[in-house]
Amino acid sequence: MPSPFPGMDPYLEDPALWPDVHHALIEIIRETLVPQVRPRYAVRVEQRVYVNDVDDPAYRIMVPDLRIVRSGQRPSWPAQPESAAVPQVITQPVVVTNLPEEEITEARVEIIDRAETAVVTVIEVVSPTNKVRGAAGRTSFIAKRKEVTTSAAHWLEIDLLRGGTRTAYPAGVPESDYLVYLDRHTGERRRRYAWPVDLRDRLPVVAVPLREPDVDAALDLQAALNTIYDRAGYDLEVNYARAPEPPLLPPAAQWAVDLLTAKGLR
Repeated sequence: MPSPFPGMDPYLEDPALWPDVHHALIEIIRETLVPQVRPRYAVRVEQRVYVNDVDDPAYRIMVPDLRIVRSGQRPSWPAQPESAAVPQVITQPVVVTNLPEEEITEARVEIIDRAETAVVTVIEVVSPTNKVRGAAGRTSFIAKRKEVTTSAAHWLEIDLLRGGTRTAYPAGVPESDYLVYLDRHTGERRRRYAWPVDLRDRLPVVAVPLREPDVDAALDLQAALNTIYDRAGYDLEVNYARAPEPPLLPPAAQWAVDLLTAKGLR
């Protein structure tokens, strides 16, 4: 069953669902590109690793179900031996389930020139932690972009999240709900391009640059999203009777309600 939305489905942005969506997008991007770039290039899923701790502004959005004790749960404190002399009964504490620091991995796609084993293009799908000011995830993301854009490789970032602070602010590009940003190495100097996308728009077919004289590969983001939506059965998980998280602003919220009502989902 396809998503009821013509472009990005805002319900897939839910922090509880997004990690699965992110993983699925990375895999479908590789699947889409491999037939177009072989045999000269390999397409690999690589990981960026950073450490997140309790002082990080994005800490609470990283696997929150592992960091809380659900309401009503009171783990038992080890019982004292009957022979122990305990002057007072120890008050039951709450068990702390998180570690002070966690190693976080975020996947990306890399296109590799097989003959030279050199990175040609890096493709990042933006995560919520990349959009929190002061967060380790954002610092790591921006550091990776700087590393790539000061090399001979191309950089493509795909932001399908409305929440948080945008990772790229290309000059002259209008504000939009979603953004795809390309920093392209041309030999003489780098050139930058953007595809701004609103909620009502179909996701674009974007260029994935390779090395000259090879033509760009084409990445149809809408087809990719439609494929993972169907494969993962997201229609069985998403509750379209409620507002999405994060919520839409008017008039987009009313447009979404009207769309879902017309499709019998409200």
